[in-house]
Amino acid sequence: MTEILIKNGFVIDPLNKIDCQKMDIAIKDGRIVEKVNERDAKIIDASGLTVMAGGVDLHSHIAGSEVNLGRMLRPDDHVKDAVRKTTLTRSGTGYSIPSTYVTGYRYSKMGYTTVMNPSMAAMKAKHAHEELNDIPLIDKAAFTLLGDWWFALETIAKGDLEECARHIAWMIRATRSYAIKIVNPGGLESWGFGRNVHSLDDEVPNFALTPRDIVTGLAKVNTMLNMPHTIHLHTNNLGVPGNYKTTIETMQALESVYKGDNKPVGHITHIQFGSFAGDNWAHFKSGAAEIANYLNSHNHMTIDIGQVTFADTTTMTADGPFEFSLYELGGHNKWVNSDVETESSGGIIPFHFKKKNAVNAIQWSIGLELSLLIKDPWKVAMTTDHPNGGPFYHYPRVFAWLYSRKAREATLKKCNKKAQRKSLLPTIDREYTLYEIAIITRAGNAKTLGLKNKGHLGIGAEADVAIYNINPETTDIAQDYKPARKAFSNATYTIKDGEIVVKDKELVAIRPGRTMWLDVQTKEPLRIDEELKRKFKQYWTIEFDNYPVTDHYIKVPEKITIQASV
Repeated sequence: MTEILIKNGFVIDPLNKIDCQKMDIAIKDGRIVEKVNERDAKIIDASGLTVMAGGVDLHSHIAGSEVNLGRMLRPDDHVKDAVRKTTLTRSGTGYSIPSTYVTGYRYSKMGYTTVMNPSMAAMKAKHAHEELNDIPLIDKAAFTLLGDWWFALETIAKGDLEECARHIAWMIRATRSYAIKIVNPGGLESWGFGRNVHSLDDEVPNFALTPRDIVTGLAKVNTMLNMPHTIHLHTNNLGVPGNYKTTIETMQALESVYKGDNKPVGHITHIQFGSFAGDNWAHFKSGAAEIANYLNSHNHMTIDIGQVTFADTTTMTADGPFEFSLYELGGHNKWVNSDVETESSGGIIPFHFKKKNAVNAIQWSIGLELSLLIKDPWKVAMTTDHPNGGPFYHYPRVFAWLYSRKAREATLKKCNKKAQRKSLLPTIDREYTLYEIAIITRAGNAKTLGLKNKGHLGIGAEADVAIYNINPETTDIAQDYKPARKAFSNATYTIKDGEIVVKDKELVAIRPGRTMWLDVQTKEPLRIDEELKRKFKQYWTIEFDNYPVTDHYIKVPEKITIQASV
């Protein structure tokens, strides 16, 4: 494998506390090494350029049944953004939901090398993995929807968390996934009966338990299994005015699981959609300050934003009740709602976030307020909840709003006047540094996910590197924000596993990415007996023997073995 020496770049590596230090980075056999033979190595002159680890996106809907159905629902999306075939790349389509190949191309051109698909119904895991296989250039993993899975609900209701842990461990292996995903806990099961839950203490139909029981129970199970990532939680009452109270109550509930060791026990995803204040849409306003105040005084949670970028996009979530409410609220002419047997639900609706719409503009402001008011960037991951708040390749726009008050003021001036008056942004002076941008897009995300060899440039790390045409010595990105925004859109170099895949903003090589999954080993494995198989036959249309994802479904697997404490 080619040796590479990146010389004289401004290296930003927060996990190793390196901030714009001029230094060399050596690469050999797909890893960062201490040194290489300069005479034999390929030299990249990074003088005047910024060098970071490859980007890590911990929440982006890039594959699976809901993504594929979203593509089918949006032929207008494809026409708007057709992608031509080249001698190197395949043709495809975009805009809000790029096709599989285009997803890999666009992430790589932005300098991203690892992406997590955060929502996978276990019953449809085989299809999700087939799509993940098709996405080139980036490593990826998927999170299995388990918050309303019947075996989890039954064992939590019995109070047998050890048995629940054995079931969860089996399911993580069976679906070849990386984390426990919870969406509207209890609400998806209720939705199968035309209902929803509206507080942490509502009772879930047919199970003697509440959303509070589900969240805290699965957080305890996650700890027992020694999972690298915490529970990945989409809270109740998403998208409802006043829901910031539910979000805070959920974080308070998880305090009971926290051991006081500064190791988070929960991650709330796309929290912008759960930071709404006001008692109705007419009085809709931001609850970002309250959420930020809580997070600033507690260390047991991490979050990602779900930033709105003002796009004609496609909303998709396993939260079927939320999507139905959105359909009723907006009078959309195209929508999908579904129930995934005894596991989950789902909904898809095209949606256009507009600057002149007061609610949309306040949502845009809420996301930025959260990022700027939460003091510790290690608690924050920058996402758009792709494609919900906007396409992932709009990330450089978000970076600019964060590192430049001037950039966000320019956008705010174009927003609805009522939203301008309600926005907290004019009162916030903070501007992110490049070091903080690296935390919320790389270092912090890798740390939150428990990916020890990603998100940094230390010796032994995977040789995933992004080089940008940003000179921190000569450029004030806060004042002259557009060149940096352009640079983040098109990396000068992207290196994946020690191979240059982007050079001078263009793709120069295509390689497959790995699919990471956890082999969670419990001291006592789940007992596979006739009773369990009978339940599969009773609960699902797919019987036990056909349910698990077998090895041939994953082209380039990376099995990570975890020893559980139970």
